[in-house]
Amino acid sequence: MSNGKLTAAILIISDTAFQEPSTDKAGGLLSNAFTEEGGDQWIVNEQQIVPDDVLAIQRQVTRWCDGENYLNLVVTTGGTGFTGKDNTPEAISPLIHKHASGLVHGMLSASLQITPFAVMSRPVAGVRNKTVIITLPGSPKGAKENLLSILKQLPHACKQAAGENSRAAHVGGVNALEMEAGIGTAASAPKHHHGHHHTHHTHHHDHGHGGHAVPKPRPNPAGLPKSNDPAQGPSENQRESQWPKESVDDALKMVLENTPSLQTTKVPVDGNLVGHVLAENIQAEEPVPAFRASIVDGYAITVGKGLPSSKGVFPVVSVSHASPGERPALELGQTARITTGAPLPADATSVVMRENTVLRSKADDGKEEKEVEILTDEIAPGENVREVGSDVQAGETILQKGEEITAIGGELGLLASVGIKEVSVYKRPVVGVLSTGDEIVPHDRPGALRLGEVRDTNRPTIMAAVRGWGFEAVDLGIAIDVQSTLEQTLRDAMRRVDVIVTTGGVSMGDHDLLKPTIERSLAGTIHFGRVAMKPGLPTTFATVPFKTNTGQHEPRLIFSLPGNPASAIVTSHLFVLPSLHYASGVKPVGLPTVLVTLEHDFRLDPGRPEYHRAIVTAGRDGGLSAASTGGQRSSRVGSLKSANALVCLPARKGVLAKGERVQALLMGRVLWF
Repeated sequence: MSNGKLTAAILIISDTAFQEPSTDKAGGLLSNAFTEEGGDQWIVNEQQIVPDDVLAIQRQVTRWCDGENYLNLVVTTGGTGFTGKDNTPEAISPLIHKHASGLVHGMLSASLQITPFAVMSRPVAGVRNKTVIITLPGSPKGAKENLLSILKQLPHACKQAAGENSRAAHVGGVNALEMEAGIGTAASAPKHHHGHHHTHHTHHHDHGHGGHAVPKPRPNPAGLPKSNDPAQGPSENQRESQWPKESVDDALKMVLENTPSLQTTKVPVDGNLVGHVLAENIQAEEPVPAFRASIVDGYAITVGKGLPSSKGVFPVVSVSHASPGERPALELGQTARITTGAPLPADATSVVMRENTVLRSKADDGKEEKEVEILTDEIAPGENVREVGSDVQAGETILQKGEEITAIGGELGLLASVGIKEVSVYKRPVVGVLSTGDEIVPHDRPGALRLGEVRDTNRPTIMAAVRGWGFEAVDLGIAIDVQSTLEQTLRDAMRRVDVIVTTGGVSMGDHDLLKPTIERSLAGTIHFGRVAMKPGLPTTFATVPFKTNTGQHEPRLIFSLPGNPASAIVTSHLFVLPSLHYASGVKPVGLPTVLVTLEHDFRLDPGRPEYHRAIVTAGRDGGLSAASTGGQRSSRVGSLKSANALVCLPARKGVLAKGERVQALLMGRVLWF
């Protein structure tokens, strides 16, 4: 920002305007739109013209987006159509780190109200580093109309992208945001569902999209619990759920808004550091290398301006291996045999590769070298030498706050190389997994099942998933359908773990006791009790007040997932994983989103969006395709076999045809063929 104002740049993409700038009309029109319609919030810093060339576009855009002097907003105009030279979307898309499909939808919706030919535009929008990028059509009139359709929302988007505190920005809810932007709910577009994939990786953008309301508490009359009262018996149970069906987007917002803020801890630098996110910048405590070292096997010599040539016969006076200890100094006219990584003798300036020498004589023992001839006189000072600190200098920042320590090993190796013994990281929540139900028995119990018994598949499956995500999982066992037993189990669990994941007991049956226990026995707050999704309708999320032994108030999170295995696994990936990521500093949160091509028709559900278990494979051309794992009934645990993705299907009638491209959430590694 500059003087409190947001900074913007305009990029005109046109071969014609590049040759003759006076032909451009869009740039001035857009600049005036910022000045006249932008509410005195913008400064247009730059305006450039480039030809319809992908590299030229990318060079200019990255110059504006990368580095400390980044701009808040880059808008391009031109090259979004269907002709052979229209390359703007192809140039911009690879640069974007977070796509903003809501901004694209807003522009297209506004344009379609003006002309049906707006479907011929191919806009792209998103965030690169801390800069929002928007592509506009080449028509001056169309470019201005598209910009004005989202201009009032762009300040909020740019501030969020630049790192504004999301929680503080949303204290007043969506109404406050609309008032600040000068827009109102009545003037906004009709409500529609964006799908989980839109907000799954952008938890920083906690505001509503396309008319969605920010989740608010829904108090019932007199503040009474919405759940059934088990003490009154089945005859008094409610016949319909009192919990509204939340969209996946809104439910995820509630999860992230109620996930505790980041906490830090000190941990040693060892293999257990993998998966943690740094809570501080890390500076090297010592240089790498710490001594002048040879980068080849050869002979250390002394060369320089005014000194004798390096070419000739030299006595070999010492040997330097890659081992600790002092080395004797090297005098002019002498050489020392040296191995890769070994320290140079004092006064040596360079290393001659072994390939550039020949043996001239041996020592008396016939094993060691006495003299070697160097065959070149083109050895420069510093040649084949790693100088002190040439890889890492003492005091240099080697890792940034917010970086994750991965199992690949690069970050851990870097820390070890400079002598870092301990680092500050964000604490990772400990997760407890509990199965509930009189019918549930351990999966490994010997003997045949009695009528009505069900082997516990959810607990071992979810615990494996939690550990696979890199978090500690605690086995909380199986709780029977007795409220006092369930209450005590949950109280004991809250002393051991930060997050509790339960399965079963969240529907409308007589023995579905989790909601009443949370509300009535634990004084918890249920933020949502149903989600409009398939599978996973009765998914429940709650927070329960808890005081630690040290007197600190640390609320515990409870994710009460449906008992059907497919529902439990799908909802754990969609809601539990993003919360764990958020609490431990991992960004972006949740599963990665990819575009896949459907290998066959997928039937849609008109009532709820579906997260269809699928197998995603990559072809030889790198394209991703998705095939169903088969029947998707929520109780069918076999539908999870081999599944590595959830295909995001919209709620509508009909089918998505073979060959269509849709978004999918990756749960596991992609198979290659």
